[in-house]
Amino acid sequence: MSSPATTSAGVPTASTGHVSPSAHDGSQFALLTQRRFGPFFWVQFFGAGNDNVFKFAFTVLVTYQLQVSWLPPAMAGLVIGALFIFPYLIFSATSGQLADKYPKEVLIRFVKNLEIAIMLLAGWGFMQQNVPVLLGCVFLMGLHSTLFGPVKFAYLPQHLSERELTGGNGMVEMGTFVAILLGNVAGGLLIAMPLVGPTYVAVACLLLAVIGRALAQAVPVSPATDPQLQINWNPVTETWRNLKLAHGNTVVFRSLLGISWMWFFGAVFLSQFPSFARDVLHGNEQVASLLLVVFSIGIGIGALLCEMLSRRHVEIGLVPLGAIGMSVFSIDLYFASHSLPPSTIALTLGQFMAEAAHWRVLVDLALLSLFAGIYSVPMYALIQMRSQPTHRARIIAANNILNALFMIGSSVLAGALLGAGVSIPQLFLLVGLANAVVAFYIFMLVPEYLLRFVAWIASRFVYRFDVKGDLNIPTEGAAVLACNHVSFVDAVLLMAASPRPIRFLMDHRIFKVPVLGGLFKLAKAIPVAPQKEDPAAYEAAFAAAAQVLREGDLLGIFPEGGITRDGTLQPFKGGIAKILAQAQADGVSVSVIPMALTNLWGSYFSRVELAGGEPTAMVKPFRRGVFSRVGLNVGEPVRVEAVTPESLRERVAGLLGY
Repeated sequence: MSSPATTSAGVPTASTGHVSPSAHDGSQFALLTQRRFGPFFWVQFFGAGNDNVFKFAFTVLVTYQLQVSWLPPAMAGLVIGALFIFPYLIFSATSGQLADKYPKEVLIRFVKNLEIAIMLLAGWGFMQQNVPVLLGCVFLMGLHSTLFGPVKFAYLPQHLSERELTGGNGMVEMGTFVAILLGNVAGGLLIAMPLVGPTYVAVACLLLAVIGRALAQAVPVSPATDPQLQINWNPVTETWRNLKLAHGNTVVFRSLLGISWMWFFGAVFLSQFPSFARDVLHGNEQVASLLLVVFSIGIGIGALLCEMLSRRHVEIGLVPLGAIGMSVFSIDLYFASHSLPPSTIALTLGQFMAEAAHWRVLVDLALLSLFAGIYSVPMYALIQMRSQPTHRARIIAANNILNALFMIGSSVLAGALLGAGVSIPQLFLLVGLANAVVAFYIFMLVPEYLLRFVAWIASRFVYRFDVKGDLNIPTEGAAVLACNHVSFVDAVLLMAASPRPIRFLMDHRIFKVPVLGGLFKLAKAIPVAPQKEDPAAYEAAFAAAAQVLREGDLLGIFPEGGITRDGTLQPFKGGIAKILAQAQADGVSVSVIPMALTNLWGSYFSRVELAGGEPTAMVKPFRRGVFSRVGLNVGEPVRVEAVTPESLRERVAGLLGY
């Protein structure tokens, strides 16, 4: 994206996707007061709500009020769901191209105009109780959502900084599920009104569409990212092209698969709530609605928690945490379902809530959905941040295609298992176990998730880690991060502080340390040996370091050449000068970021002299207590031309307070 260009208030201008640091102030809820986010949020909120008012009211109409011989009640929900999702399969590729080629505010207003037209037709269909027309409107609303999807997720990184992406995505995820919940409730209540129900639904749907269109007028200018793109109108070839485009970035593509798996996982639970409430929990329709409420609130809370848990970065270390919670509580839901009291009547909501055993079910459901929210939000933010801006919307379109395929697969597989005699609690158990297997497979394919999880755990539960100056860590472009070397976990803590992966140049001996050595191998750290000891390995390490910078990534180095033996800052060796000279020879624009880890000396993972012997690490685990405070001070970037080992050491010493 282009260089920052902001107004005096720190809000991005039309020409940029960046914001100034002043826009970072406040929580994610503060975004609602800003034009770059507020109108967009409410547009997507009312759109999602309208979808569900319409769909649920129509489902209730054909299930309880109309007798349609060719659409039996048992099939109504399935047919409506399939019609709504079908456009995602055939039009997502085209919508992704449109979102890259045209300004997003123009597309948002077009989509909202389309929604008004569809709701006018749907209103007539409700009042005439014309089922074929309403089925056609279901398809058209699916098309409306298909067109909006790539715009929605490509819009956010164009207006939010890296530090705001997690919070922004959390707000959108929360808003979507709250809108779905309110839409279902409103649709069910309105259509149930005697005589006037269809008319009230028609008016409500049209009103929501008009409100959405009015709000769309306030969405700020969002320039096209690839205006020269030639549209390929063939959905088959373009779908394949989009999937290949996404596959070109391994981390992004496997994140797409991870999100699609979350939709597979969630679809199993959502589709079984009515049957689970009736056949397992022995509850009535109110109990089924309660399950939907609990699930939606759980997703929303999990999504909102991501910003706090990630310290306002795109923290993909939360993804394994989410996956663990999803499996643990879906498996426990199976056991909770086997300890329920018997009942010969359909329990009302009050009767259901009076039984203590039912609370365990609700807690399991709330927590598995909460962890699903924690799982999904960082993945969306990662895809937005790592995708090329020129084809970001097409990547999102590929995600929508995969989501649709996975949800269809979920329905087919769940139906087959239930048809084979598997009970609903057993189905939840199988999905929970499958989630553990799938998550482990994804994390082995993309070790960055697991590494960030370890770094997240270390920086919050082993140490109390405080980072100052983290805005100086660049979110794009090549940079060398130069830090003092105090302990065996320095690299892990730097991972936790950085919004991007870091390739570390590290002493080859540290790779022999149990557990940590395997962790650094997963992180693709570059082992370096002294030139006198192994000249070939020495040169290979610097060649690998040069390649990291040529690829525009972050290179982490510890210029002291080894872990301090007495807690003081050692002289910096000349390797940093060699790396920077090679970068200049390659024509690579590199910034140097001085860093200083503080208060880490004397902790379990640092060397310390005990009983007058040789300084030793990793003995007496609690010698500094639990959650000991450590910090990282990040200095301002330094021009390559101004860097020498001595001057860089002075800057790091200054950050240490020397």
